[in-house]
Amino acid sequence: MAIKGQKFKTYSEKIKQGAIRLHTVEVWTYRKIKKHLNYFQMENLLKIFHFLRE
Repeated sequence: MAIKGQKFKTYSEKIKQGAIRLHTVEVWTYRKIKKHLNYFQMENLLKIFHFLRE
């Protein structure tokens, strides 16, 4: 849940495409990608995958 005044981190398309490449081509796990790219929430990472795969 968001807190009043909270700033959300946005990621560039280059980083998003890189995350998808790591998962599909290099077969990295979601957890390893999250740690490598410093994503804060797994939900954001999964939304990006579902949105950009289609």
